[in-house]
Amino acid sequence: MQLRYNFRVYPTPGQSTALARAFGCARVVFNDGLAARRAARAAGLPYIKDSALQTQVITTAKTTPERAWLSEVSSVVLVQALADLHSAYRNFFASVTGTRKGPKLARPKFRSRKDNRQSIRFTRNGFSLRPNGRLYVAKIGELMVAWSRELPSVPSSVTITKDSAGRYFASFVIVVTDELLPQTGTEVGIDLGLATFAVLSDGKTIASPRFLRQAERRLRKAQQSLSRKDKGSKNRDKARTRVARAHARVADTRRDWAHKHSTTIIRDNQAVFIENLSIKGLARTRLAKSVHDAGWGMFTCMLEQKAAQYGRYFAKVDRWFPSTRMCSVCGVVSDKKPLHVREWICKCGTIHDRDLNAARNILAAGQAERLNACGGAVSLPV
Repeated sequence: MQLRYNFRVYPTPGQSTALARAFGCARVVFNDGLAARRAARAAGLPYIKDSALQTQVITTAKTTPERAWLSEVSSVVLVQALADLHSAYRNFFASVTGTRKGPKLARPKFRSRKDNRQSIRFTRNGFSLRPNGRLYVAKIGELMVAWSRELPSVPSSVTITKDSAGRYFASFVIVVTDELLPQTGTEVGIDLGLATFAVLSDGKTIASPRFLRQAERRLRKAQQSLSRKDKGSKNRDKARTRVARAHARVADTRRDWAHKHSTTIIRDNQAVFIENLSIKGLARTRLAKSVHDAGWGMFTCMLEQKAAQYGRYFAKVDRWFPSTRMCSVCGVVSDKKPLHVREWICKCGTIHDRDLNAARNILAAGQAERLNACGGAVSLPV
């Protein structure tokens, strides 16, 4: 399994200038390659092969006065930028033909210098880890890295990224073996919500942190300060960075919180079942702000990835399954219930908490689907 290990990087002013130059050259090579392929398609010419395109926009371009400055950066950066273009085209063609799962992808687009996030990638011949704890990058120098943990193996590549807040990160691709956790006899169903982030079928609850709501006052003041600055001024650029840092702080806190809770759930349960929510659909309602703040999609992806890594079973239950309306005791499906109804009484006399009952039904549905997939003869009422 391939994992990414991210670390904060602190370049010197000179290294920041060299990185900015590398970001710009990678963007130019990507755009030149995209323009060449679009021009060939418009002229009715055959699709330009990857090797021929690399010769055209890198090797030959370096000999021209217009692109002679491409020699100032490492060739690894330029080759990897063009490799990103090749991958974008392959994914687009696979999406059009239907061989790629997921939503349809659009054609590759030109990269803009106004993008808030910039990145370059180095393979093994473009970087090395020095004994002094620094990261050497070709034609940039030794970068100071804030190591928070050791790398389990030698990285195959590293991506240097600058985000919208002006922070630099080094992302290493590491090949690791699956670390199987000891088996447990517990399984859990999870019902996600807004008032309470998650209710587990064993009765445990996870409170909703609402990181964005808590930071709204600070974000509003930073945005108001930005709106008062003159466009194109240095003060406006500083104010924009302050806004980006405020948002980055919220995103980092939410991600760290999701990592901790997802790890706990995967460690304590042998199987995890969760409802397959339509997050994009919910994000188009009046609850959009709260849905985005909750981060359901990120949390679900973390559960799925960690389950695969640690040998746990993970599955999603169909979103049309009546987990809220079905009695987890007798299986009778009642009428639809508005959101303000938090408790209800079944015909069998059982008093149900709305979210806890849904979590228990999700667990039962997930177990039944797994048994059916293994050849069992379990069916659920509809």
